[in-house]
Amino acid sequence: MGYTAVHPVWGRLDASLDDLGCGRAWTDIHRVNGLELVCPECRGRVFARVSQRSFRHFYHQVRPKDCELANESPEHHLLKLELAMAARAAGWRAELEVSSEARNWRADVMVFDEQDRPFMALEAQLSPMTPQDARMRTDRYAQDGVAVCWVAVQDRPWERVVPSLRVRFPQQRGETWTVCHGLARYTWSPRMLKTKAKWVHITCPLGDAIKWILDGRVRAHTGANGTVWWTAPAYEDLAVARARMEAEAEAVERAAAAERRRLKAEQQAAAAAQRRRDVEQRARERAQKRQAELQRLAGFFEHAGLDAAVWETFTQMVRSASDKAIRYGNPSPSHGNGLLVYARPRSASDGFTLAGVVCPDPSALAEWPKELTILVPNQTWLSRIQAAARTPLKVAVLNPVTGRSNFVRVAPDRAAPVGSNGGNEMAAGFTRQRGGAGRRPTDGADR
Repeated sequence: MGYTAVHPVWGRLDASLDDLGCGRAWTDIHRVNGLELVCPECRGRVFARVSQRSFRHFYHQVRPKDCELANESPEHHLLKLELAMAARAAGWRAELEVSSEARNWRADVMVFDEQDRPFMALEAQLSPMTPQDARMRTDRYAQDGVAVCWVAVQDRPWERVVPSLRVRFPQQRGETWTVCHGLARYTWSPRMLKTKAKWVHITCPLGDAIKWILDGRVRAHTGANGTVWWTAPAYEDLAVARARMEAEAEAVERAAAAERRRLKAEQQAAAAAQRRRDVEQRARERAQKRQAELQRLAGFFEHAGLDAAVWETFTQMVRSASDKAIRYGNPSPSHGNGLLVYARPRSASDGFTLAGVVCPDPSALAEWPKELTILVPNQTWLSRIQAAARTPLKVAVLNPVTGRSNFVRVAPDRAAPVGSNGGNEMAAGFTRQRGGAGRRPTDGADR
């Protein structure tokens, strides 16, 4: 059933209007024999009738399956009528079942502005519809300059993507249609950034909601997540103020974070620069210590005939041969003016002990301690030691020029090279040397 019909002379008839929208009375068409009325949708013949609930409408003589007006549900029929009555009660001209000239849309209720131009369609949408279809149909209205408000009676996926209202049917006689979703206000009190703010859907009579929409007191608003609802401009302004405050706070936080990053980068750069300075300072100190050590040992180098330039290499070979931490003492007259070498196992925490002597004068070898290793830089020194030996001696030949090491056990009349058992025992004795062959270095002699 529908609310509209077409008369061949009077034109369009609207059963919801007292004058049928054409200046005629209901009695002119109700139960009048021979009256030719047709459906505006399918052009099938229709007749005027009053329902058991006293609603005036038109019904088809033969209901066609493909005519939407002929197959509307009672709920859709009642909601459509309620929307038209609400628009009229708000002071607007509203007509039911209005189609465009191109017939690319048909509004359940079309509301006209002061210049009699269609400007708002009220659609009772009770059948299923996809969000994509809802957008497409809304855009189709917009192409003709017509806004639309979709009205449903239950939660539908599409109501979040187009301007819509969700309403409740009256449960008993005398109750009004009620909007329960789609109309929202913005709550934010007190208006401080730390106070939570949110959109809250309100409940109101359908007539009030339709009047607010048509009068422009509320308008369609799209939230940050794409959801659409109706709200008052003042609430939009409040939401904008909140968003602006959040943006300003976020900008302040970003600036503060950037400043923290800048300070941190400066601190890191300063720390890196300080580390570089510390490394350079330690390098200078080591160089100064090496230079001071070389100056301290200048007399010894002259005595031993050593080039100061290879002393660092010789020292590394001593450490490698002993596998210990070493320090140099002073040239010792009691050891033929040879340079005392003190050693300590790398894992030990106690002090250094005398482990060897570098280049002692061969004349001092007569009473040489049996376990004290002699260290020499070349074969020439080894020959001198061999020639002057009066007791068995352990000699480590560490050549800084060639980088070769050799351990020799020297007897008073012959020498055993490292390949013999005696040479291996001598080398092991040097690396295991402890106290008893000398004394601990004094602070002044510890190098």
